[in-house]
Amino acid sequence: MAGTNRRAPARGKRTAPRGTATSSRSSAPKRRFFDYPRSGFHGLHRWLPSWRFMVGTILAVGFLGAGAVAGAYAYTKVPDPADDTRAQTTTVYYANTDGSQGEVMGTFAAQKRQLVDYATLPPYVGQAVAAAEDKTFFTNNSGVSITGMGRALLNNLRGGATQGGSTLTQQYVERYYVDKTTTDYVGKFKETLLAIKIARKETKPQIMGRYLNTIYFGRDTYGIQAAAQAYFAKDAKDLTPSEAALLAGIIPSPNNWDPQVSPSKAEARWNIVLDSMEEEGWLAPADRAAMTFPLTVEYKRADSMGGTAGFLLEMVRNELKREPLALTDDEINRGGFRVQTTIQKPLQDAAVATANGFLDGTLLDQDGAAPPNPAIRVSVSSVDPRDGAIVALYGGRDYLTDQRNAVTYDKVQAGSTFKPFTLLAALQSGVSLTERFSGKSPQTLDGWDSTSKKVSNFGGTSFGNIDLVEATAQSVNTVYAQLNLQIGPEKTAEAAKQAGISTVVEPNAGNVLGSTSVRPIEMATAYATIAANGTRHDAFIVRSVTNPNQTVAFEHPDTSVQAFSPDVAADATYAMTQVVEKGSGKDWIKPLGRPIAGKTGTSTDNKSAWFVGFTPNIVTEVSLSQTGADGKAQDTITPFGKTKSGRTIEEITGATWPAFIWQSYMNVVFAQPPYAAVVDFPPRANVGSKPTTTPTQAPTETAAPTEAPTEQAPTEVAVPSGLEGKLEADATAAVVNAGLVANVVSEPSDTVTSGRVIRVDPKGGSTVASGSAVTLVISTGPKAQPTQQPPPQPTPTETAAVP
Repeated sequence: MAGTNRRAPARGKRTAPRGTATSSRSSAPKRRFFDYPRSGFHGLHRWLPSWRFMVGTILAVGFLGAGAVAGAYAYTKVPDPADDTRAQTTTVYYANTDGSQGEVMGTFAAQKRQLVDYATLPPYVGQAVAAAEDKTFFTNNSGVSITGMGRALLNNLRGGATQGGSTLTQQYVERYYVDKTTTDYVGKFKETLLAIKIARKETKPQIMGRYLNTIYFGRDTYGIQAAAQAYFAKDAKDLTPSEAALLAGIIPSPNNWDPQVSPSKAEARWNIVLDSMEEEGWLAPADRAAMTFPLTVEYKRADSMGGTAGFLLEMVRNELKREPLALTDDEINRGGFRVQTTIQKPLQDAAVATANGFLDGTLLDQDGAAPPNPAIRVSVSSVDPRDGAIVALYGGRDYLTDQRNAVTYDKVQAGSTFKPFTLLAALQSGVSLTERFSGKSPQTLDGWDSTSKKVSNFGGTSFGNIDLVEATAQSVNTVYAQLNLQIGPEKTAEAAKQAGISTVVEPNAGNVLGSTSVRPIEMATAYATIAANGTRHDAFIVRSVTNPNQTVAFEHPDTSVQAFSPDVAADATYAMTQVVEKGSGKDWIKPLGRPIAGKTGTSTDNKSAWFVGFTPNIVTEVSLSQTGADGKAQDTITPFGKTKSGRTIEEITGATWPAFIWQSYMNVVFAQPPYAAVVDFPPRANVGSKPTTTPTQAPTETAAPTEAPTEQAPTEVAVPSGLEGKLEADATAAVVNAGLVANVVSEPSDTVTSGRVIRVDPKGGSTVASGSAVTLVISTGPKAQPTQQPPPQPTPTETAAVP
């Protein structure tokens, strides 16, 4: 063996099957048609295909793929051009008070278009568009870009921002023939074949001309002619190279890159287009260097957006553009949708008539006193607390004149309308409405956010040791400042957020007095949370959207969140009813004669004034503010007119014109069938501690009976003690719980606060028969004094928040 030259077969090499002669062809095993796994090989090589197999497979797949593409191309038919008449108008409807579809509010239409012949346009118009969208357009005869599509595919597979790699011809196919945006790869493949076919069928001028007449340029315009008129007030044939470059540059995102919306982005795109035109030899360097960014005319929306309805339509459009529909402006304008809003036409008419009437000085009991400063801003909006639907909204006189929506855009300093959030936070923390604080003014408080640490009540008025119900009714700053410091300002900020205030509230001690500026719609939403027993709903205006084929595209979902317990909301509501019953809302709101809760508010220096009020089925906010000379910063509201009692209004507070506007509008609302019935609030829950219902005394030890006593009604009971000084509701509850009947009478008192018990007859501790009447004498406050000129109000040591 040592001298032999035979070598063992290499590992993995093919060998003859055992027992056969390698030299005999006739004895070789029969080869398989599909020899896989490969015979005669061992190990890994047995499973590796041969190079012949690989080459054959690739060629076969290639031929099959080419055949498939050729077949698909042959069967691809060029469709008829998308007829502009196929673009359907989207119609927006009011709601009736019963929720059914009402009359038309407005429409969104796409077809502001005037066709022009491409031959009439200067060459640089098409060249500018090619420079912006596809520099190879005039030289690319295939109509597609394989490298562009490959680059886009690779980028998409890597997880980058989605790209399409479309040439201008492909974009033209998508807009002119397909009439919709395609994002899936199968759809893109079909468009690619169609683009190749059309590139062979149509000339470059035909493609460019039809493309320019089809695409959306923003400002509600379609086609180059309408765009030239909207941006430069001239015909397309008269556009300069600079103007053509601007229009070409904004094509990918015309609403966002409009020079009126984003001048920096528009100019950046303009420079890119001009640089590309110069690189392609379509623009001389000297001409390029001499160009300046062109000025556009001011954009004003069509008359369909005029008046107060324009604000509503813009809100509708914005909601349609959000998830889950996420429609584009183009889809809204061309989609033919039927949009059902939440705006109830009778309530909307009342809101508009009230706000405009106030501005004109023509409302009942206004006595012709119109705001003297045209810079005053008025917001009125109503929300259904049961689901968050906006049922009426006044954002301004005319959307075309001023597109700032006073309800959704303006930020107005909240003032004392923020106190209920501190109250909610306190109730959540276990503080009771019966807890008392000093109402003295001014007070120096450790931790207060000011240099002097002093807090003052409106007008410097001092109160005694009062509970939170009285402090809410009278909007006592010093009490609420102490309460905020006690529970922690961060809890007030969190309660405001939970209620529906989306603006960030700083966790400082002064937030209780409304130092934060918020949008009025936020305040309506937050108070609706209280009215809905602590359940928060997002405010919305679009109830449903129906497709042209009558299928439902969208229905507003339930967005409810239990932000506060019903008991906490019930106690906060009770305290806020006292604002109307005996506080700053009693002059204008109480005469409406039904349970209403609310809060007035006025900011520092009277830069804002509010009344936000609600019943269990509707919440309405009214705010007044005044812009400064720059049209932006808030200024002190110019005072005018007289109070209900005839006194000259020296400063605009929430209890003056906002409360007046609220009652003027709600008088009409309460006449509508859904709101005519009087609905009571849930009873006071007494969170934190229950009112005393039985006399406080040491219990008498009684031996357990040896047998069950005979059940019988007690014949005598004790009149509860300690009722003097309590609120009427607490005292009445104590009497009723004792098995007695409360007989409430009223009389003035110079020493007992209005709404509290002066005396009880029979006296507390007396024994009377079960079911007997107990008289509760309730204070109505000091006796009325002869009418006289009120003394001047003392100037507080520091500017205070106003009720």
